Amino acid sequence: MKNRFRHTIAASFIGYVVQAILNNFAPLLFLTFHTSYGISLDKIALLVTANFGLQLLIDWLASHFIDKIGYRIPLVVAHVCAALGLAGLTFLPELLPNAYAGLVISVMTYAIGGGLIEVLVSPLVEACPTTRKKAVMGLLHSFYCWGSVFVILASTGFFVCFGIENWKVLSLLWAVIPLCNAFYCAFVPIRTMEEAAGSMKPGQLMKMKRFWVLVLFMICAGACEQSISQWASAFAESGLGVTKAVGDLAGPCAFAVLMGATRVVYAKWSERISIRTVLLCSGLLCIVSYLLAALSPLPILGLVGCALCGVAVGVLWPGTFSMAAEEIRGGGTAMFALMALAGDVGCMAGPALVGFVSEAAGNRLEIGILAALIFPVVLVLALALHREGKGNAQPCSPGAKVIQ
Repeated sequence: MKNRFRHTIAASFIGYVVQAILNNFAPLLFLTFHTSYGISLDKIALLVTANFGLQLLIDWLASHFIDKIGYRIPLVVAHVCAALGLAGLTFLPELLPNAYAGLVISVMTYAIGGGLIEVLVSPLVEACPTTRKKAVMGLLHSFYCWGSVFVILASTGFFVCFGIENWKVLSLLWAVIPLCNAFYCAFVPIRTMEEAAGSMKPGQLMKMKRFWVLVLFMICAGACEQSISQWASAFAESGLGVTKAVGDLAGPCAFAVLMGATRVVYAKWSERISIRTVLLCSGLLCIVSYLLAALSPLPILGLVGCALCGVAVGVLWPGTFSMAAEEIRGGGTAMFALMALAGDVGCMAGPALVGFVSEAAGNRLEIGILAALIFPVVLVLALALHREGKGNAQPCSPGAKVIQ
């Protein structure tokens, strides 16, 4: 049975690669959208808000219906929506009278897929018959990073070889990956934890003080990661004055490589170190990297700051997931969905704050990044006051359902 579940884990890993495509491809084109369609930076920031905002809504809804209908159908639907949204980027802006409306519709379509993938893959892997759950969780989340690296390297190579003006062809090529994984997910074995006596409902979770502390951690984790990730390409090109190819490779690509490497290291050592200590050190390093990126007088140091932020945020998301699984026993699918929702609040708020502040400051992205410094500062202060706990809920039921 464990060998058969390797396919389930593999499909989940690919799911996070799809998530990386959805979150990282469009940001590489922000300045292209700005110049080709005449869209302002604050409106471009709203594309990020639309993406993560709809993912947030999906996270909330999923916490109520996933356990009732199972994982397989939403998982397949998620990948189909991802493929349709990426394909929509190629023709909807030209087909509709308003190009911006076409972009918004496309982004919201693949956001449905992104939200479902985010809710499903973590509990899906958690339910597989594996040992060292924190290590597997860290490795799972590292595939988002490797997917990001793949997207940035492949996209940059495509733009260099065929020109940025042919980005629509690349968008169609990226749509093939979620479409193929949709078929894969239709056949892998799926094991889910049943809602048995003692398992947590959304309402029960929301009555717990510790749950809201973890929600704050997830909001800050999402904001710390995406404030840099979503704007690194545009910041390197316009704020630091380097070429697009250099900016993409030295900015978001280096960010993703170091974030992935950090998650792999965390997966190896996760059982031996305190999650709280790792998260606290990550928050402090995030503050340093933000300051270096925004205030450095030299472009090379600014790029180092962007890359260093990848190390800083690497453990924040999977580490907080692992902390929640340890501290709230029996949280189940509802807990994973609500934690993902909290993360998406941060993923939406961080980049939006950067975009709006930058626009108000005369398109100065370094000012926007400085404004986003509030998120790692809040995270560090909250972690400094937090004390790790064990099992505030009923023990998780051993019952499980295997769907062939």
